[in-house]
Amino acid sequence: MSELISAQELFTGSGWISEVSIEINNGKIISIGKEKYDHKNAFPLVVPALIDLQIYGAAGKLLSEFPDADCIEKIYQYCLKGGAAYFQPTIASQTYPIIYKAIDAVKDYKLKGGKGCIGLHIEGPWINESKKGAHQATVLHTPSIQQIQALLDYGKEWISMITLAPEVCSNEIINLIQANGIVVSAGHSNSSYELANEFFNNNIRVATHLFNAMSAFQHRAPGMVGALFNHKRAMCSLVADGYHVDFSAIKIAKKIMGDRLFCITDAVTHTNTGLYQHTLEGDKYESAGTLSGSALTQIKSINNLVNEVGLDLGEAIKMCSVYPARVMQKEKMKAMIDVNETADLLCLSADRQFIKIIVS
Repeated sequence: MSELISAQELFTGSGWISEVSIEINNGKIISIGKEKYDHKNAFPLVVPALIDLQIYGAAGKLLSEFPDADCIEKIYQYCLKGGAAYFQPTIASQTYPIIYKAIDAVKDYKLKGGKGCIGLHIEGPWINESKKGAHQATVLHTPSIQQIQALLDYGKEWISMITLAPEVCSNEIINLIQANGIVVSAGHSNSSYELANEFFNNNIRVATHLFNAMSAFQHRAPGMVGALFNHKRAMCSLVADGYHVDFSAIKIAKKIMGDRLFCITDAVTHTNTGLYQHTLEGDKYESAGTLSGSALTQIKSINNLVNEVGLDLGEAIKMCSVYPARVMQKEKMKAMIDVNETADLLCLSADRQFIKIIVS
């Protein structure tokens, strides 16, 4: 099926083009040019569809509490309305039976043709209790190699990322996970600056939610934050809602980390059963008075980065598309609008509000 999309302003993922059309055939971009530009029907802004690498639930269903394909479909629909074509449904620290059910949910969703799901993001339970945040301490532990091997044997094709505290897991475990093609992200960690540097030099190339649940930057103990600031390669996600991280702190971090910083929503949903119960308080979620998740979409992240942090729009878009794609390194998911690339496009109004999303 062919489709022609015109854009007053097109952001390709690397730069801007004015008054241009994108021709799509069978989910692929076959041409980009000015000859077929339709001024009357052009969208104000067309950008790469966004990517969310950490989202826990939507529409009253949290994956931790409802580990089924319907929950993942609800997350996908939430992501689409927020401009994201690709996502990682995420499960916070849980018991092994629940983690296995979450793997089954991803498998079921994808085998039934469900779109957009990169794979399961398992956050914990192999994290540092002193940096647990809203995670439940009762399920946290140091895993054995046998527990990890069994999990990988069961879910290798369906798990895409694991957040763990590297000081809680042996190098053997970390290497085993990576050898199975799963991205290891350092998070909920109380490691020293020196130890964090060792992790990032030992092929861990990403960390989870900068500043939150990690050893802080102090002038005599720079911690994991300091290690991320100083490292040449390590990337890190960030929750840009103004509650998880003050907007001024985001501005400082961005100046230091540049293209190594990217956005996740960390979004949850209202729940009143199970280990993780979230209540919407204004524009954020709390659990027993503790900040427990955001109410973000990736479009909101972009607008916060532009309006509150003062970033250029193109750079804000990259933080929600190009840079997360770089973390995952999937052939189909490049977040670039170019000939022969998949046609995953987000159409926005001039004030950066959702109009339409096109997914391949």
